Amino acid sequence: MARLDGKVAIITGATGGIGEATTQLFLSEGAKVMLVGRSSDKLNASLERVGHADSVAHFVADATDETAASEAVAATVETFGGVDILFANAGTEGVAKPLQELTFAEFNEVLQTNVVGVWLSVKHCVEPMRKRGGGSIIATASRVGLVGIPNASSYVASKHAVCGFVKTAALELAEAGIRVNALAPGPIDNRMMKSVEEQMSPDDPGAMRDFIKESIPMKRYGTSAEVARLALFLASDESSFTTGAVYSLDGGASAG
Repeated sequence: MARLDGKVAIITGATGGIGEATTQLFLSEGAKVMLVGRSSDKLNASLERVGHADSVAHFVADATDETAASEAVAATVETFGGVDILFANAGTEGVAKPLQELTFAEFNEVLQTNVVGVWLSVKHCVEPMRKRGGGSIIATASRVGLVGIPNASSYVASKHAVCGFVKTAALELAEAGIRVNALAPGPIDNRMMKSVEEQMSPDDPGAMRDFIKESIPMKRYGTSAEVARLALFLASDESSFTTGAVYSLDGGASAG
């Protein structure tokens, strides 16, 4: 029996590397999956790549739009009959600048997507999950939700907020049988890290990549597939007594 047989999942930020890898894994483990993202073209491309046509659908929504977030959940219930799993994965890295150089719009955009977007997805999944007798909510935080780094104040603040939100939500929703946990990835080999490398070292992003890799005890970036496997554990009944936790997967970077 597959680990997610009979389960229905919503994945936001579904067209990114982590979102798509998690979609593929959840589908292979028997779940039905609603992909949520801002771009119809990217969602359609993801649908073609992941296959499993009868078990996957998509909904175009901006994570910061409450009406759209609510409608995405309603569409999932209508299409697949309920919601058991939410992977609140939509996020943005923002711009890399000293904090005094950030504009209000730049700082606020990151908080709106990374914090408000998570809250809205969770908020509108509570009742459908309660009707199913419980569920699992997973939010994407970051290693820098546990520490600070220079020139990333908006991103660091947003991911600290996600970690705190997850702990509070876990306490509020435990009696409903809804578990809430967070993933805290370190550098993952995907588009977001390429953007960070280019912003931090526009003249030589490869040198920045080498510098970051050297700071990781395992001396490499992680992969989206590795993040997806931890998300699968938290989505499945194997983690049935796990809630309010923040799981680091950063090659040991946060251990020192």
